[in-house]
Amino acid sequence: MVLVVAVALLAVGQWRLDLSDRLGLEPNPRTDPGAVSPPAGLQLAEQPAARRVAPVASAGRLNPAAVRRALAPYVADHALGKRVDVLVADLDGTIVYRRGDSAVRPASTMKLLTSTAALQVLGPMRRFSTTVDQVPGSRRIVLVGGGDPFLASTAKRAKGLYPQRATTAELAARTAAALRREGVGKVRLGYDASLFTGPAVNPAWPSTYLPEDVVPPISALWVDEAEDGAGHYVSDPAAAAAAVFAGQLRAAGVKVLGSPTPRTARPAGRRIAAVRSAPLGEIVQRLLTVSDNNAAEVVLRHVGIAIRNDGSFAGGTTAVRTVLGRLGIPTRGLRMHDGSGLSREDRLRPQTLVALFRTAASPAHPRLRDVVTGLPVAGFSGSLAGRYRTAPHAGLGRVRAKTGTLTGVSGLAGVAVDLDGTPLIFAALTDRVPVADTLGARQALDRITAALGACHCGASRPTP
Repeated sequence: MVLVVAVALLAVGQWRLDLSDRLGLEPNPRTDPGAVSPPAGLQLAEQPAARRVAPVASAGRLNPAAVRRALAPYVADHALGKRVDVLVADLDGTIVYRRGDSAVRPASTMKLLTSTAALQVLGPMRRFSTTVDQVPGSRRIVLVGGGDPFLASTAKRAKGLYPQRATTAELAARTAAALRREGVGKVRLGYDASLFTGPAVNPAWPSTYLPEDVVPPISALWVDEAEDGAGHYVSDPAAAAAAVFAGQLRAAGVKVLGSPTPRTARPAGRRIAAVRSAPLGEIVQRLLTVSDNNAAEVVLRHVGIAIRNDGSFAGGTTAVRTVLGRLGIPTRGLRMHDGSGLSREDRLRPQTLVALFRTAASPAHPRLRDVVTGLPVAGFSGSLAGRYRTAPHAGLGRVRAKTGTLTGVSGLAGVAVDLDGTPLIFAALTDRVPVADTLGARQALDRITAALGACHCGASRPTP
């Protein structure tokens, strides 16, 4: 009886809510919760309006003279070396300050081009699947790499990392469950990393990169970015991933016969388990924030596959140029050998970076927004967390930039908002820095870019 009464009261309440909504007698808590009055007898104190902590950014014009004054104390720093290129522009791409615009070594600012092309052609919600296929009519299964740059071995290895990682441990558990449903207790394991083609090690990289653990061989199948747990990269990422997966299958109760062997999955194979990566937008945010070389090279291969059906370094770099051209981003002087900027043979003009940010910040290109939101914040996050200690203090938090660092090379490219709330775009690169001045050049670039955030550079400010 009590249950019947409760149901009746609930029905009456729902009928009253719907009727009030249709007649406009009372605000609907589902569509306008802020307008619903508190229950009788409940007194709520009035809350003061929140204080604005920063001016609202506007697409106002920049005052070129004000920009020149802001940068003058810093751009002539001798620590920057003999070639320093600095460009500053309005959001519409109009250059208001220029000091050179030659093709220089970009270092990790090259990741901006790779990320932009990937978001444009694949979309920020694209995910990459790592799968297990069963060969028809046999007990053979194949671990198939789908180019997930952040595939982890275990939840423990992925704990606390952004974005959330798929794991081979979870994939092994799903595979074991699927095999049990079919009454299969033992298998032979193959692995397929054929999604990416061409050399795994870029021929434009110095030969010391692998032995010095600068970067691993690039593969469509790896775990923990090919790192062995002791701070070193493995020589065969796909084989190492398959070995980890075999051990996890055994722990899940599946007997794995022999050792995993390389094998191309057949088109007729039946998928029995899969895990998916984080969305590409989150991957891009991570690789830009911490300047992840390995992830950038994996993403580059995906661009090559999408545009040219070519998952090699050459296919990826050619595809990136194609996409940038379609977006109207100038590529004159661009020499691109990889997706991360590790090659000392790469060249890039600052104008390309300025045009890239103009495009990424435009409402006409919402797919590219993660290129801007993924930038580290000056003095606070990612590769800029420990920097800007000697820069104008007012610029901290007002600058977001991608770093670029190689021996003799230092750069920053990104966006800033000045003290008046005027947004701007900048690129500052130098590639002839004496080794002894490495730290000094980095600090000089910090001061240059922080000065943009710490100035009153809006065109509405009168020039004295």
